[in-house]
Amino acid sequence: MARARLQALGLSVLNRISSSSWADRIGIRQPMQRVIYWGSREGFRLSSTKLRHFQNRSGSRTRLSTTPLQGLFDLSLDEEQQQITDMLKHFAEEQLRPVAHEADEAGRFPETLREAATELGLIHYAVSEAYGGIATVSSAQTQALIAETLAHGDFSLTAALLASVSVANALTRWGNADQQARYLPEFVSEENPLRATMAIMEPGALFNPFKLVTTAILSGNQYHINGHKALVLDAQSAELFLVAAQTSDGIGLFLIDGGHQGLSWKPAQAMGLKAAETAELILNDVVVPASARLGDEEFSWQNFLDFGSLAWCAMATGCAQAVLDYTIPYCNERTAFGEPISHRQGVAFLIAQMAIEVESMRLMTWRATTRADQGLSFQREAYLARMFCSEKAMWVGTQGVQLLGGHGFTKEHPVERWYRDLRSVAVLWGGQHL
Repeated sequence: MARARLQALGLSVLNRISSSSWADRIGIRQPMQRVIYWGSREGFRLSSTKLRHFQNRSGSRTRLSTTPLQGLFDLSLDEEQQQITDMLKHFAEEQLRPVAHEADEAGRFPETLREAATELGLIHYAVSEAYGGIATVSSAQTQALIAETLAHGDFSLTAALLASVSVANALTRWGNADQQARYLPEFVSEENPLRATMAIMEPGALFNPFKLVTTAILSGNQYHINGHKALVLDAQSAELFLVAAQTSDGIGLFLIDGGHQGLSWKPAQAMGLKAAETAELILNDVVVPASARLGDEEFSWQNFLDFGSLAWCAMATGCAQAVLDYTIPYCNERTAFGEPISHRQGVAFLIAQMAIEVESMRLMTWRATTRADQGLSFQREAYLARMFCSEKAMWVGTQGVQLLGGHGFTKEHPVERWYRDLRSVAVLWGGQHL
């Protein structure tokens, strides 16, 4: 573990050096970037185990600082963010996109892809340096960029990949000292990184995240949790679940180890997100200590939902951009009546409107994440982004299918898959967390 922490600290230092302006002047940027890349590849290897024994460790609670208040809505990426997006664009194109169709057909997440993704070390951006990660400030915008860039490769695979990142972010943001010391080092374990996921949604029509059916009843110093959870991502591989339940003093989140007595799951494939291996989680008198409840008085269920909404908005933006990027060359190449269909005003205007909506989705998401990073209230901005993205994501997906005509209705082209995945944004709450 000490080796992992030293490595993460070293990579953090190298990354700051390589992103500084003087790295160009003395000609060391590219060599330093290669060191960072290969260092991350060697350091973040995945091995496979299903059950894990969590150790009780001592530590102090850490909270990431917010970015200084600038008074401006800056749309430009800093050098580190640009490096991250450049790296992930290549990963999305070369690793996610080629296997997405087979993963969707099989309803399984490829283990080889999980190992390749682990080598990127994304989880380290969710864990503070004190526990072996490289995060120094709270950056919802950087997390949104990661989600958007990966989702441009595939929405469903990205949702599964970010499940563990979501739990790590929640622990970093709200976990108490004992919870952080117990779990966060496991996420960045050099030998076997922890797999985790969230269980927020519940089966039934008109799910209301403020009126949960799942309950957690306090008896002495233990909670008895009962209920069902729906559309839980990557449940089959998870070793830790973060479960939302109604308590006597509001809604709480509970850390439950995989394999816990009374905890079970069953596959529940949905219209989309098939590669994310959605499942139903069943909690039958699951007894956990009071210390399993996430955080303390600092925890905000509203903020938790808002961060989750922005994560879905970011993924929807990336996937909608993929629909647009795929549709444009198709319409330029497909001919009708002797000319490309993009020469028809009805088609050209529709594509232009799709581009406007995708860019609007991106800007509304960035606006909310920027305010969150500055420590400002962002509930209004997150709500507007969620409402807008849930509507426009479905609209962009629908137009993509329509513009491809009969091809849009077949699995020969990925737009059909993206259309199904994009519809999830309108119905899901939580589940991902910036």
